[in-house]
Amino acid sequence: MPTPSSTSKCLRAGITGGIGSGKTTVCRIFESLGIPVYDADYWAKWLIVNDAEVKQAITGLFGPEAYLPDGQYNRALVAGIVFRAPAKLAALNAAVHPAVERHARTWHDEQARKGAPYTLKEAALLVESGSHQFLDALIVVTAPEALRIRRVMARDGVSEEAVRARMANQMPEPEKIRLADHVIVNDGAHSLLRQVWAVHHALLEASKQV
Repeated sequence: MPTPSSTSKCLRAGITGGIGSGKTTVCRIFESLGIPVYDADYWAKWLIVNDAEVKQAITGLFGPEAYLPDGQYNRALVAGIVFRAPAKLAALNAAVHPAVERHARTWHDEQARKGAPYTLKEAALLVESGSHQFLDALIVVTAPEALRIRRVMARDGVSEEAVRARMANQMPEPEKIRLADHVIVNDGAHSLLRQVWAVHHALLEASKQV
C-alpha cells in the first residue's frame, strides 16, 4: 500500500474498473454512507475547458481548432486525431492527467478539513494513468466480461464489436485486480451493499491508524 497522504486521518482511496463493471453504481453506495467521491472523468472534461495551462498544452498539440469559437472543446476533432496517432493521445493524457491529480488533491484536502474519514477518487483510467500510486488504497470493481459487454450494449446502444474495441484500450481486469487492496464483485450474485459496507469499515479502521 502506498504511503498515506499528507492530510492526517483522511485517507485517499481510489475506485476503478473496466467499462461496464458498474463502478459508478458502487460509488453511489459509498456516497450514501457519507463518503465524498471525486469523479475524475467529469473533472478532466471541466479542466480541459477551464484550466489555462491545460488549454495551452492542448492548443499546442492540436492547434487553435482544438477549441470551438465559443470556447468549448472540439472533442470530435481531437478524437479523430488521437485515434490515428497514439503518440498524440499519450501527449494529451500527459497534459490532462497531472492537472486532474493536482485538482483532486486540492479537493481531497477540502473534504479532509470538513471531517471526511476518507475520500474516493473514481476514474476509468486510474491505473493506466499511474495516479493510483498516489493513493492510500485501491478498490477495483469487477464483473464477468460477457455481463460487462451486455451492460454497455444496453446502456449505450452500441454493438458488441464497439464495446470490445473500448475494452481493448483499457488494462485487462486481472492486472488491475493484482494491484487492488479491495475487490468488489458486481455480478448480480454477490451483494453490493455487503461488499461496500465491508470495504467502508476497513477504510475507516485504516484511517484510525494514520
